[in-house]
Amino acid sequence: MPKVVDPDARRRHVVDALFRVVVREGLQRTSLRAVADEAQLNIGSLRHYFAGQQELMRFAMQSMLDRVGGRLLERVEAMGELGSHPRPEQLRLAAGLLAELLPLDEQRRAEVTVFLDFNTAARTDPAFGDLTRRTAEGTRALVRRVLTRLDSTGVLRPGLDLGLETERLTALLDGLGLGAVLHPGILTPQTCTDVLHAHLGDLSRAAGTPGPTPH
Repeated sequence: MPKVVDPDARRRHVVDALFRVVVREGLQRTSLRAVADEAQLNIGSLRHYFAGQQELMRFAMQSMLDRVGGRLLERVEAMGELGSHPRPEQLRLAAGLLAELLPLDEQRRAEVTVFLDFNTAARTDPAFGDLTRRTAEGTRALVRRVLTRLDSTGVLRPGLDLGLETERLTALLDGLGLGAVLHPGILTPQTCTDVLHAHLGDLSRAAGTPGPTPH
């Protein structure tokens, strides 16, 4: 009997192969042939699932966003009712959630690398522009949500402009991601983590300062 192939599992297998090729060779050198070889498939099998390179790339980008989004949702659920935690724990949970966007391990390094290559391609290829724009908007929405929750529990310093702080923190995450991919020996995972914690600490209310008066 012919072997039964799970299409979803095969697509995930191909996307994993694509990630490895992009990380190793860069997006511009990634071809259907290279991905087929990496996935140990013939190119005809690859074309059965993807009509062409552009469709493969878009599927890979969306798959990456889905993976990261799934982990972020898990982190949000794990945070629970943020105000029920002491201030240091709230900051730790917030940093842990935002750290999912940083290349702190092999999986996240691959994701950030692929994302950076897609962003570069999107500058001149409108086929990728909508995905990268939605990602930029989604990142800002996430950062704003985290800061708003910390502010509502009295963790942040009073009087902060959350719109401005959203842009500052988003820029910090973008810079750490880029720097850690380009210079991993300089900007190590531990350094990225320390910088993120330090930034959130700077935004937080000084210890002993009273929070908002409950209504």
